Parts: sequence; C-alpha cells; structure tokens
Amino acid sequence: MDRFVVQGGAPLEGELLVSGAKNSALPALAACLLTAEPVLLGRIPAVQDVRTMQELLARCGASVHREGGRVRVEAAELGSVEAPYDLVKTMRASSLVLGPLVARCGRARVSLPGGCAIGARPINLHLGGLEQLGARIRQAHGYIEAEAPSGLRGATVHFERITVTGTEDLLMAAALAEGETVLENAAREPEVADLAALLNKMGASIEGAGTSTVRVRGVKRLHGAEHAIIPDRIETGTFLVAGAITQGDVRITGCAPEHVSALTERLRQAGVDVSEDAPDTLHVRAGGKLVSADVTTEEYPGFATDLQAQYMALMTQAEGVALITETIFENRFMHAQELVRMGADIRVEGHRAVVAGPSKLGGAAVIASDLRASASLVLAALVAQGETVIDRVYHIDRGYEDIEQKLGAVGARIRRRKSE
Repeated sequence: MDRFVVQGGAPLEGELLVSGAKNSALPALAACLLTAEPVLLGRIPAVQDVRTMQELLARCGASVHREGGRVRVEAAELGSVEAPYDLVKTMRASSLVLGPLVARCGRARVSLPGGCAIGARPINLHLGGLEQLGARIRQAHGYIEAEAPSGLRGATVHFERITVTGTEDLLMAAALAEGETVLENAAREPEVADLAALLNKMGASIEGAGTSTVRVRGVKRLHGAEHAIIPDRIETGTFLVAGAITQGDVRITGCAPEHVSALTERLRQAGVDVSEDAPDTLHVRAGGKLVSADVTTEEYPGFATDLQAQYMALMTQAEGVALITETIFENRFMHAQELVRMGADIRVEGHRAVVAGPSKLGGAAVIASDLRASASLVLAALVAQGETVIDRVYHIDRGYEDIEQKLGAVGARIRRRKSE
C-alpha cells in the first residue's frame, strides 16, 4: 500500500495541465456497451476507477484498447451481462452499466456498488427509473437483477432527489427505449451534458441535457462515434486551491473555467487572486491575506461536494471563522479529524464544520479516508511545517492522474513511497 511523503513550505509556481474528467470518462465508457460498433474516446485519464471500468467492459465481452489518452471500445458481442462483486466493490460508478446492459441485452446482473465511505448513495433512484421504463427488478444475494425481455418503453421519470449517476444511467437506457422518455429533476452537471453529447454522436436523440428536464426519443440502434471528454473540474478546483494555499503563482491549463465558477467566486471572496487568462486557462496568484468565507455544498451549478474537503484545507489558513455546510453526503467530514491532527482548529457539528484560522499546521502521520479527503490532506501538507506522511493514497489514485508528478513539477516536495 502506497503513501505520500510531503515536505511543506514551498510555494507552487508554473503550469498544471488538467486531465480529462474521471466522472465523465466512466459513463462514456459504459455507453460503449449500447452499440456493436467501435467507439473512440479521447482524453481518458489513467486513473484506477477508469481501469476498473475498462476491465468491467472487457468482462462483458467488449474489446478495449488504450493508447495514450485514447481508448477504443468495440462491444460487438456481449458474452456476459454481469458486473461481479470483485470489480464493483471498489467503485460505486459501476452501477452505470446497468442501464446500457438492460437496454441492449434485455437483462443485467450488477453487484451492489462499493467505493468511498462518504455516506449513502442509494441506487434505488436508478432502479425506480428503470422500473418505470418497463424493467423488472429484484435484489438477490447482493446483486441487482434487471430484466426487460420485450425491451424498454419510454416514460416520464421524476427523480425524488437529484442524482448524477441515476440521470446518466436512465439517459443511456432511454436512448434505446421505445418512444419518448422525460427525465424530471435531472442532474445538471457538465458530465451529464457530456454523456448526452456522446450519445447524440452515436445516433441518440437527446434534448435538454444540462437542464433539469431532459427529453430522450428512443432509437432502434446506436452506432460508433468519436468523442473527447471534458476537462476534470474537480482536478481543476484542486489545483486552484493548491496555488492559493501555498501563496504560489500557478496557471491551470486545459480546463473549463465555467465549470468551476462557484469555486472561483468563493476564492475571490476569500482574497485569492484568480483570473481567466484564456478560454481554457485559469491563473491563481499569491495575493493579499486570506480571509474566511462560508460555503454550502449544492448540486451543480452550486459549490461541488467534491471540492468541500479541499476548500476546508484552504480555510485553515484564512483569518476568521468559516462555516462549511455539507448538504449532499452525510458522512463527508472524515478528513476534518486528520486536519486537526496537523494543527487545524475545526469543530464538526452535524452537517456543518466550523473552521477557525489561520492555523499553523505541522507535519504528521495522517490517513486518507476517501478520494477527495486524500486531496485535502495533500493540500494541507503543502503548507505544513515539516514532513507529512499520508497513508492509503490508493484513494487518490482512483481519481487523480499522476498527482504527485504534476504537483512536483511546479515545486511541491512530494514523493510516493511503498508502505513497510
């Protein structure tokens, strides 16, 4: 099991290139199961969750070939409709194959998903939607079994709560359903719109993706396509905070500034100098004193829950008291106690964390509890005095491509070390 060893105190200076979005790559790969023709996907990040999804497609019978950042998938024949526990136990997004398999093959058997321990992300919203499209669903022995031997039929599906993967799963299922499907209270995330763009290139008929109401007119078959996925907005935000927390001078290139506007607005409120140097470039510079600014996580276009931990690390260095309210997941403050071990002044009160600063952080041995918590500990370690050892960094490998090499290239003193 790997760990990071970080020597703090060095401001970051230079250019960081953003990878493709992990949360866009996963549904895009799952969508390849909807057609027998080849699909070529560009800017696919080399992260563990993507490797897991690629293996899952291969287990279903698809041919998967990667060359650099491009992945070619050809699912000419699917010999299996099962997503086994040994794969999906590490990745909640594996449930994304449920809709495509049912839509194309008429049945699917998918293990209940695993992944980060940040709270319940119930799959019942996916299942209820598939049932409305005509699938028969049952749960047995830790697996979801879905059948639609006569095919799926369009329907109006209203999500009780916004669900990104549920919206994506139903988009893919509805693409091959008979008639029109209307998804109400749909997720508006850029990754949803990106998936719809891919599906439309494959011959689907989808309107309204990126809004709360999406209409899908089912087609009989989909064909191959070529598509480059969007930049990773969470990696973009993580790099923005890295530049800000170290009082550095960092240009983040290959990003989509409009996708992180909720963060950049809050960073400016906190005294951070952030500018848009080009349509795909953000520049964060050492500015004046950092000041505390409250934040509440919300569904897109609000402040992303996946950036809450990183923002908390930043607020440990800001003057004043910041209230950080988490509304998406009920168990997403596990990083707070590790930051306290490094000297932060944080008090957790239910769904709210109270961060008083600035705190003089010191190096310590800490443990990463989930993907984004890992990033927050790396950020805190960059400004801590002395050496910080971060254990269980396999979490960060699930969603960040070569993060230690990227940060090292702009001045971070970080290295990977095998656990003893």
